[in-house]
Amino acid sequence: MINCFPLKTKIFKPIFFLLFLIFLVACSTKKDTFLARNSHALSTRDNILYNGQIALNKGVEGIKSSNQDNFWKRLPIERMQLKDEGAPQGSSKNADFEAAEAKATKAIQKHSMVIDGQEKNYQIDEAYLLLGKARYYDQRFFPALEAFNFILYKYPTSSNINQAKIWREKTNMRLGNDAQVIKNISKLLKEKKLKSQVVADANALLSESFLNLEEKDSAIAKLKIAEKNTKINAEKARYRFILGQLYQELGVRDTALIYYQAVIDMNRKVDREYLIQAYAKRAQLFDFENGDKESFVKTYNKLVADRENRPFLGTIYYEMGVFYDKKNDQDLAKEFYNASLKTKSPDNYLLASNYRNIGDMHFKNTDYYTAAKYYDSTLVKLDVKTREYIHIKKVRKDLDEVIEFESIAKTNDSILNVVAMTDANRISYYEEYIGKLKKADEAKKLLEEKEKERQKNIDRNNISSEDDPATGVLQGGKAPQKKSLVPPTMAGVSSNDASNVFYFYNPSTVAFGKIEFKKKWGNRPLSGNWRMPTTKTDATTDDSNNGGTTTPETQVAETEMPQYATAFYIGMLPNSQKEIDSIAKERNFAYYQLGVIYKEKFKEYKLASNKLEQLLKQNPEEKLVLPTMYNLYKIYQITDAAKAEDMKNRISSQYPDSRYAQIINNKNPNTVTESETAEAEYGKWYQLYQEEQFVVILEKIDGIIIQYYGSEIVPKFELLKANTIGKLRGLDAYKKAMQFVADNYSTSEEGKNAKEILTTQIPLLEKMNFTKTESKNWKVLYKVGKIEDKATKALEDKIKKFIASENLTRLNYTFDIYTEKENFITLQGIKSEAYAHNIADIMKVDKKYKITEPAIVISSDNYQVVQIKKNLDEYLSPPKTTVVPTQSVAPTPAAQQPPVNNSKTPDQAAPPASKSARTRPPGGVPNSSGNDKPNATSSPKQ
Repeated sequence: MINCFPLKTKIFKPIFFLLFLIFLVACSTKKDTFLARNSHALSTRDNILYNGQIALNKGVEGIKSSNQDNFWKRLPIERMQLKDEGAPQGSSKNADFEAAEAKATKAIQKHSMVIDGQEKNYQIDEAYLLLGKARYYDQRFFPALEAFNFILYKYPTSSNINQAKIWREKTNMRLGNDAQVIKNISKLLKEKKLKSQVVADANALLSESFLNLEEKDSAIAKLKIAEKNTKINAEKARYRFILGQLYQELGVRDTALIYYQAVIDMNRKVDREYLIQAYAKRAQLFDFENGDKESFVKTYNKLVADRENRPFLGTIYYEMGVFYDKKNDQDLAKEFYNASLKTKSPDNYLLASNYRNIGDMHFKNTDYYTAAKYYDSTLVKLDVKTREYIHIKKVRKDLDEVIEFESIAKTNDSILNVVAMTDANRISYYEEYIGKLKKADEAKKLLEEKEKERQKNIDRNNISSEDDPATGVLQGGKAPQKKSLVPPTMAGVSSNDASNVFYFYNPSTVAFGKIEFKKKWGNRPLSGNWRMPTTKTDATTDDSNNGGTTTPETQVAETEMPQYATAFYIGMLPNSQKEIDSIAKERNFAYYQLGVIYKEKFKEYKLASNKLEQLLKQNPEEKLVLPTMYNLYKIYQITDAAKAEDMKNRISSQYPDSRYAQIINNKNPNTVTESETAEAEYGKWYQLYQEEQFVVILEKIDGIIIQYYGSEIVPKFELLKANTIGKLRGLDAYKKAMQFVADNYSTSEEGKNAKEILTTQIPLLEKMNFTKTESKNWKVLYKVGKIEDKATKALEDKIKKFIASENLTRLNYTFDIYTEKENFITLQGIKSEAYAHNIADIMKVDKKYKITEPAIVISSDNYQVVQIKKNLDEYLSPPKTTVVPTQSVAPTPAAQQPPVNNSKTPDQAAPPASKSARTRPPGGVPNSSGNDKPNATSSPKQ
């Protein structure tokens, strides 16, 4: 045999080295050969870029699925929505885009063939385009811009040059450079031989930039071109839908309907969501005056019947609800709204809209309690940053006031109506009510019995048919479960607890057993053979058997249930005229508040006029009459000009000198508006408060409150009055005055401030007591009258002379308000009690001063207690003094700035001792600039 192995070896070795040489040449990125160029291009395209494009597409699909379109607003032309804009640039957020970027980078690094300054691998521009897209979708716009610019600068002849230009301008748009986008894309569109899809993409980008600049007409023109040129059905449907939205925003109803219908005509070529939302937009644009309502209902019933539309039934039901709501068919509307809610749509705004619309219906029907519940549900589903949330929250807050006052008005009206009845009518009225109450209770009891019977049947059915009742053993050989002897009333008790409770130890089970016994056996005497009815006294509980006569059972029921007796209700009625007047006064105040709330906050003029007109018929307090008439005049100006003129004449004739008459007759055309007048008036009195003119304020403020009664400024005057009372009459009077403000103006800011003071500050002030701890600040007090009295001035001159002659530069004095009749001249700047007594003795004995008025030596801490509680007599009576070690400096109540610039009210708690008007305005509360006076350029806000 001939040996061929040497021949094969000789042939194989050259071929192997040749192939290895070809492989080395093909792998080289430095050799510009046909084999190298195509080898690297194919490897780049079919391996690295292919996998990179798969990762990019996966990431884009993830964006589309996570960025659900909000069809309640105008859709963005590009579906991608920016998120986490605050994240630092250069950091990746999505693993798929990170993978796509890694593949693009690998292609560039390993297969780029830059020879003599030119790229020889024709797939590298694709790699840079993939790199830019990955960074763009990952919202890293500056790095993306670098990648797109690299293509434009390094590959001007690339087939992807137009795509690169569009993507670069997309990135510029995301960076806010819309003017630059419009300039560059307009230049691109002037070029010839552009593909239709490039034209579509460029015009869509232009349209979005114009929308960012709020130029809707230009945006519409460009979007129309994009819609005509795009070959992608999803883009065509989106562009048509957005065009419909834009025309709807501009009020061009017919054109908007044409574009929405164009989306519907695409049928299965478009995503189902766009189709349903186009129908929804058409429903919103339905013409209720001239539209075919039957055709509308027929169309949407077909949509409901279509199985493909099941995921979107919430939207369809909602639009049907809106349709019937606008037709004033509230029953059907509510039925569809509830049906929409039952679909449990993931669209939170859809759910919020259903709740809101149902709430609005209850609001229109004056069922405010139910409306408030629906508004609560609405707020849960709304974005807290939206204007709608803020508006509904304000309405919900106002509803609390309406519910409170409506409840007061309804209850008090009912009481007063019954009180006005004769005795016979009153008894008849309550007997009718008791009859209804009994029927309701019987119906409730019947339902409970049916439920118990149903439960018993369920328990019986749970017993296996294989059980042997005679032996108590299951056929399967297992021991049976013992049936519990616990009565139905203990069904809610756990098995462990129930087994440890003896039947007669539980009063509820005993009561249940008695009732069940009477139902089954009637009223039986306690005797032998009680099962055998032998006497006629054994009555049954069935009224039909005894001609409706009262049985012992019913007598027991009536004694055990007092609400079945008329005397129970009659005994609760007010007896004295004082109580009746108080109820009527409260009812009238509630009517007035309701009228003002309906007028000012809800613009429900019919409801407001009804309440105020009814109030005038109920003989209200005098202070309510004029404000009620004025509010009716303002309402009639809107609703009935003739009534407004009549009310104007009534006010002018009955109250010619009132401020309301001056306002409506415009006697002084140079005066400011009503609210500005009230603010200026309040500012004047607050200035007096700062100047410690407390006595003057208390003398006049009641008349001012009556004059402005019904105005929003009244709570401020009431709070000013409460603070003034605290300055002059002490903590107890201050507490009562604050309680009055909190009770009568609970919904105003002043009422809320008063409540906070009552709960936080006043308890701290009440704990303040005299202390015997060492103090480094002492005062010498002299009781005086008014500052202008001769005796006061004489004493003041002696103190001045003492300070000057003794050269005591550390000493100074102030004139401090104490009560309405008593005040102090206070000598201060004294460091010890002994020194204070020496000064008092010197001024009393020395012939140069000879001050006969008794001096009171007191520490600064105790003086603060005296000023707050007005208890100087207690301090001067040692046996009655309660010594409680407290902190050396009592807490100073927080005081608000004057409501000149920020609608705040005066000092919010009784302040410490006043200071001299000669050194600093007493009681002044410094504003934000440190000045004690109100800002002269501003008026106190209401």
